[in-house]
Amino acid sequence: MSGGEMVLVALAGLACGAINAMAGGGSLVLFPALVATGMGTLAANVTNSVSTWPGYLGSSYGFREEILDQRHRLTRLAVATLLGSIVGCVLLLSTSTEAFDQVVPVLVLFAALLVAIQPFVARRVGEPVEASPWTRRVQVVAIFAASVYGGYFGAALGVVFLGVLSLTIPEGLRRLNGLKAAMSVVDSTVSLVIFGLFGPVQWAAVAIAAPATLIGGYAGAHLSRQVNENVLRIGVVVFSVGLAGYLAFT
Repeated sequence: MSGGEMVLVALAGLACGAINAMAGGGSLVLFPALVATGMGTLAANVTNSVSTWPGYLGSSYGFREEILDQRHRLTRLAVATLLGSIVGCVLLLSTSTEAFDQVVPVLVLFAALLVAIQPFVARRVGEPVEASPWTRRVQVVAIFAASVYGGYFGAALGVVFLGVLSLTIPEGLRRLNGLKAAMSVVDSTVSLVIFGLFGPVQWAAVAIAAPATLIGGYAGAHLSRQVNENVLRIGVVVFSVGLAGYLAFT
């Protein structure tokens, strides 16, 4: 990579970590930055997945109080995330680069849609449901399905996680963000192991992006109460729609 590309990847990694902690959808910034360096979309996707792992660690540390207070919920959520992520990663590695090139614009648009509707999901917080056995079963199935998507592509996975959690757990948004961060660590750890062993990861890019996502994730967790999420969300959505159009027609 040239010096300019290295700076681009570092800045995108910083933004990715912060956005993931505050709103979700940070991969929609890092993924196109990696593509801009000349990577194929499949290589950029797996490189993005590996690079974001430290960022999720950083945001989880920032939310450590909220996570520790909800340890009793983490086991079933972590197991569902683990199994779904494995399925998604295997599906991705079974997809040819040519086929992934065809599907990635749709995935980017889908991720942008998830980011766009997050405010409607967030409004559900404050309308808690009772934690019944049926609710917990639905929750586990929904988290598993979301994690399959996360292992395959992953952009805006945090928004999906937050949506499921907000509809099934009677907690405030910040506490749910803590659970989301912990589950994202599980998902990204699976991606790190599977893609690191079997995927076309570009490790030079990871060496630049990963530390940046760590810093961004930790900072984003602390800034989550101060930054106007709507402005951030609109920027990510507009950028993503433009990216999807570019990928579809090039």
